[in-house]
Amino acid sequence: MKLVIAVVQDNYADDLIDVITEAGHGVTKLATTGGFLKAGNTTLMIGVKKEEVEKVISIIKDVCRKRNQVITTPSPVTATTGVYVPYTVEVEVGGATVFVVDVDQFIKI
Repeated sequence: MKLVIAVVQDNYADDLIDVITEAGHGVTKLATTGGFLKAGNTTLMIGVKKEEVEKVISIIKDVCRKRNQVITTPSPVTATTGVYVPYTVEVEVGGATVFVVDVDQFIKI
């Protein structure tokens, strides 16, 4: 048994949960925050048989595609002399961070 832990952006979470459950897998959803943009994200925990890990990772790849997003640069953290003018920059966001770990026991009560 394996535990697939996928950290995805919030806007991908519902679609990913739908596709994973349609494929016959249970999902536990955790609301989390972090990352470069300090945006909300979702951590999904999916318990699967060892031979199903690649299928689940493939589903995650299909749903959680990377894309470009324009953001405004944050103001500097340290005090500066002069005027700070924020500017926009395009960054790549999306995708997923996936961990696969062994599970000693899986008990559904």
